Amino acid sequence: MIRILQKNEIDEAADLWLDTNLKAHSFIPAGYWNGHFQKVKEMFQEAQLYVFEHETTHTIDGFIGLDKDYIAGIFVRSNAQSLGIGKQLLDYVKRQKDSLHLHVYCKNTRAVRFYQRENFQIQSENTDTQTGEKEFLMTWQSSPLSDT
Repeated sequence: MIRILQKNEIDEAADLWLDTNLKAHSFIPAGYWNGHFQKVKEMFQEAQLYVFEHETTHTIDGFIGLDKDYIAGIFVRSNAQSLGIGKQLLDYVKRQKDSLHLHVYCKNTRAVRFYQRENFQIQSENTDTQTGEKEFLMTWQSSPLSDT
């Protein structure tokens, strides 16, 4: 089930954020992610977060963070990856938006391929000033309905 993150779930989501970033971005020192942990937890208080709740265990197996049309990230618990949770979260927000954009590290090839499969297009390559890593700006635009 996909739903809005509840305030009492912020710690669980923040732990998932940290674990996922550490594993997906091994090319960035762990200290970077650990150093941003408290700030991210505070940002979750005001953020637009949608969670994927496991129907049996009621754990948060993934979430997507939005800032208007910007995807701040999709995070899926490592033992729940490749089960379609990220796609379900992305499809959920695609139904609400006409366009979306995001940044993804070039070295995170798994994520780049995922977004390309989901019809995101690379618009530009930049350098993240905080990490010094190359990243892509990717965008998605909904298809106009056909007149058939």
